[in-house]
Amino acid sequence: MAAMPAEVTTVEALKRGLRGLCPACGNGRIFRAFLKVDDHCPACGEELHHHRADDFPAYIVILIVGHIVVPLILAVETHFAAPYWLHMVLWPVMVVVLVLLLLQPVKGAIVALQWAMGMHGFEQSKQQRLLAKAAVPAAADT
Repeated sequence: MAAMPAEVTTVEALKRGLRGLCPACGNGRIFRAFLKVDDHCPACGEELHHHRADDFPAYIVILIVGHIVVPLILAVETHFAAPYWLHMVLWPVMVVVLVLLLLQPVKGAIVALQWAMGMHGFEQSKQQRLLAKAAVPAAADT
């Protein structure tokens, strides 16, 4: 197992999750398939099976894609008066591509956020990390 830094900030965990990396060590991949989170990090062994992302990543992706695509549709329609067939070809393809590009990073960030905040089953491992951090200065004093 790789040595982990004593403390990882929430922002750093989110950055790692967006890249699909373990929020604890930043080395191992958290996904074993496109959206299937691995049970543990292959690099540091951190348990990741506790996550409860459920449908939240999909909601976030819908929100992001909607805020990108709807203004583009309105701008194209008002400035160019594009034919309907172009709308029917362009926008569904754009939506599918954006969803496929965003879904895994968003899910990784949500799993990392749950890990950093100690939500669900992650609270036990967070408590162990905090205890280990508190034990290190005490051991250094002796």
